[in-house]
Amino acid sequence: MKLPMVLLLAIALVGCGGYGSKSNTPPQAGTVPTIANLNPPNVVAGSGQFSLVVTGTKFNSNAVVNFNGAAMTTAFGSSTSVTATIPNSAIANPGNVPVTVTNPGTPGGAYGGGTSPATSTAMTFMIN
Repeated sequence: MKLPMVLLLAIALVGCGGYGSKSNTPPQAGTVPTIANLNPPNVVAGSGQFSLVVTGTKFNSNAVVNFNGAAMTTAFGSSTSVTATIPNSAIANPGNVPVTVTNPGTPGGAYGGGTSPATSTAMTFMIN
């Protein structure tokens, strides 16, 4: 009687993948922020470090402003406002640069999951 029970239990464990198998759940899509306004909308080239206020929607508390592709020091105001410190070196030459906001992803647990990073559509900032 013991042998058939042991065999039945062994078959059940093998069929279920046993206790050691983990599934890897892929990350879910992150929340994509949107940009509505940049303040100021432009600056004079070489005019010095300044604060850029980005307003929009769906900014996470750890959102990062990207200025011409580079992540800037960013302060969270609310889900609709973040402020980035733009150094003088980033505005040394005249031209148009893209500004985006990225909500970093969140890590998953032992079985995967979490969220992927999500970046807004770019808005153009003018350096005169």
